[in-house]
Amino acid sequence: IDKDALDVQVKERKMQEAAEKAQHERFARDMKKNDKLMCLLEERQKNEIKDIHRALNEFQKNFQRPETRREFDLNDPEALKKDRPARVSDDDPRCTISGMQKFMGEDLNHDQRMRFQKEQIREWSLQQQKDWKNALADQKLADDLYDKFRIELDRKIMEEQRKEEESRRNVCAATKTFNRIQAAEVDHKNALEKAQKMKDDMDEITCLLRGDFLSENPDQAIGPWSKHPVLVDRWKGMNREQLMAIRQFQKEQVLEKQRAREQELRRDAEWDQQRLQAARAQLLWERHQQRQNRVQRQDLDVTNAELSQEQKAKNDYLKAEEYSNTPTEEFYAQFNTTTR
Repeated sequence: IDKDALDVQVKERKMQEAAEKAQHERFARDMKKNDKLMCLLEERQKNEIKDIHRALNEFQKNFQRPETRREFDLNDPEALKKDRPARVSDDDPRCTISGMQKFMGEDLNHDQRMRFQKEQIREWSLQQQKDWKNALADQKLADDLYDKFRIELDRKIMEEQRKEEESRRNVCAATKTFNRIQAAEVDHKNALEKAQKMKDDMDEITCLLRGDFLSENPDQAIGPWSKHPVLVDRWKGMNREQLMAIRQFQKEQVLEKQRAREQELRRDAEWDQQRLQAARAQLLWERHQQRQNRVQRQDLDVTNAELSQEQKAKNDYLKAEEYSNTPTEEFYAQFNTTTR
């Protein structure tokens, strides 16, 4: 069993599981952030819809009341209670020509009726101006509340983004520290393994060189009996050139093993350098994303400010146009038409 290879596989598996765990945690944080933003946007939309409905109800209550319609007298449920008798007196203005109650030239209450109509028109004009002022004040209050709510919502979103950036920086710093510690541990372990391997190799080579097998000790081949003076399995009858060739081949094997070990160390160093470059690229990409988000927030703030200025300018224009068109002349024209 190759224990070193198994240890490396176990370590790689742990590192992979740690990376997957960090990725899952990042996805979970992104999902939480998106849920918070969605809740805030839904709450904002609900409040806006509620404000629109409330403003619509207030407008209908103040400016679209049933009694202000021209055809209200046809659908008035209190018409019979408000109705008067067909004839109150001889000078009743409701008496027509066919009733033979009033004739041309007998309008005795003309002055009093005109004064009453002027006073009534003046009261209606004052009441309408008062209603317009109240409506404008309510609209201004609603705009102020909406601006405050939007500012508070933007502040909450910026706070969430700041917390997210801070947590991301902490994760990057922890990952960088963990990678640095892991690289240092791997280098230290490789150095220890290399030193131990070289020591074991040298001990093994020394033991073999000093042994009878490689020292070519001829005494070990001498048999104990005269019948077999030489032991075939222990015979060391090779010449010096053969021994030198064997030793040279062994030295080449040692050098080849050292070169293979150095290549492995270089590959490990290259892998460590690639991991550091990947971590640095990830950090640069996150900084680029942060700059883009900051530029987008600035553009959004500028756009919101421009829309706010356009809304205020539009409201000022509508106010000026409403004040310029006074309803007194329109009421006089409608009243004269009705009278005819």
